[in-house]
Amino acid sequence: MVLKYTRPFLSKLEDIFAESDFVLRYEKGNFKAGYCLLKDMKVAVVNKYYSLEGKINCLYEILRTIAVDESRLSDKNRALYLDIRKQDNAT
Repeated sequence: MVLKYTRPFLSKLEDIFAESDFVLRYEKGNFKAGYCLLKDMKVAVVNKYYSLEGKINCLYEILRTIAVDESRLSDKNRALYLDIRKQDNAT
C-alpha cells in the first residue's frame, strides 16, 4: 500500500477512528513516537504540531497495531483498514 500524504487521505484515516470505538485526539506533547496509545481506555493521542506527513504516519502505525471492530466500519473504511492490516502481515 502506498501512503498518500494528502489531507483527504488523512481524513480517511480519521474516519476509521470515528467509526471505531477508539477516540482520536490531537494534543500537544513530547511523545517519543509522535503519539500515545492508551489501549485500555481506547484513546489515541497524536501530537497536534506534527506535519501532515507525520500525522498520517502516526495514524497508519496506530491502525497497524490496534484491533478495530470491522463490523462497525463502512465498506470503504473496512477495505482501507484491511489493506492497512494486510501490510502489517506482509512485513
